[in-house]
Parts: sequence; C-alpha cells; structure tokens
Amino acid sequence: MVNYSADSQSVPSGKLYDHFPYKLNTDDYERVCQIPKKKGANFRDLPGVVVKDRKVEWDPTVERVLLKSGKPLVPNYAMSFVRGTSTKPFGRLWWDEIVSTVVTRPEPHNQVLLHPHQDRVLTIRENARLQGFPDCYQLRGSVKERYIQVGNAVAVPVALALGYTLGLAIQGLSDNKPLTTLPFKYPSCLAQPLAIVEDDDSS
Repeated sequence: MVNYSADSQSVPSGKLYDHFPYKLNTDDYERVCQIPKKKGANFRDLPGVVVKDRKVEWDPTVERVLLKSGKPLVPNYAMSFVRGTSTKPFGRLWWDEIVSTVVTRPEPHNQVLLHPHQDRVLTIRENARLQGFPDCYQLRGSVKERYIQVGNAVAVPVALALGYTLGLAIQGLSDNKPLTTLPFKYPSCLAQPLAIVEDDDSS
C-alpha cells in the first residue's frame, strides 16, 4: 500500500474527488478502534482470542468483552470464518504490503481493508488508485455504487496494455517480443495541487 499523497497525481480542476470512506455502523467502528495500529493487526489481537495451531479459540480465562450496544467485541462470524484459520476479519493494511484485492463491499468483516493508521476502511479514491484510476477520473452514484464501480473494474493499466497490444495485433504491427512499457503516458491530467472535495453522500 502506498502512503496517500494529495499531490502525487493531479487533475485539471485541482480537486480530488471521492476521498472519503464508507461509514461503518457503530458496532463495527467501535471494533475497528480496538484493532492495534501495527503490521498484521486483525481481530486476533482483541481480548479473549487465542491462536493455537493457526486456528482461533476463545480464551477461557478472559470474560467476553461487550460493546456499548451489548454485542460482543469479537463477533462469532470472525471466529468461525474459514473455520477459524483466517486472519482477514478486521485486518489492517500496512504500508509495505500488497493489497490482495479491491472489493466492492467496503466492510471489514472478512477482508483486510482497514487503513494502517486511521480507524476506517480505505476511501473510494484510495481504492481507485489501487485500481490505477487517475485522480482526474470522477465517479458517479451513491457511495456504495462508487465502491462497486471501482471493485468491479478491470485495473486501468491492465486494460490500457491489453487495448494497446490488441490494437497492434489487429494492425499487424505486433512482434514476438513482450510489451514491457507503453509508448505514451496516461493520464494526461495537468500537474496542479489537489484540494480534497467533501461529499456528504453516505448512502
């Protein structure tokens, strides 16, 4: 994961769109706030959970911690996901790690998608950057719809390379050498400092 920098890419308007996260429900937000801000952190770091032979178990010596709502801090579905062997539920990403996939549903129940240092999931723009979308590309629809658009998309650099090489092949201009670099830059956005655009559409 790359540290977010508002001026590393640019748009003609100087505005950065879609840089806000999906709003978690109160229980999940409370859980996320308890996940340590360290590499590899996830629900296994919460009180009452022990790991034996790579599988999670309840710690019989620790009373189960409850949220303000009365629901458990460590939900049953996290303990039983992939028969207790998964480290994904409520997992934090880290700066030197690769994001395994960009999902359409930004909920931390069974995915590693928490920001390394902030108590939130990745924003729409952060997901879009992972998919190679330039900052000048503005998404439309509700927050959920925009996450879905990015998650279902083919990564832009992949689509660009495929389109370019197919175009060469159709014109009979391709050879047996592998394509390692494209002969042009993308996107063609102008270099300007970015201002983050607020969007209160949390639907």
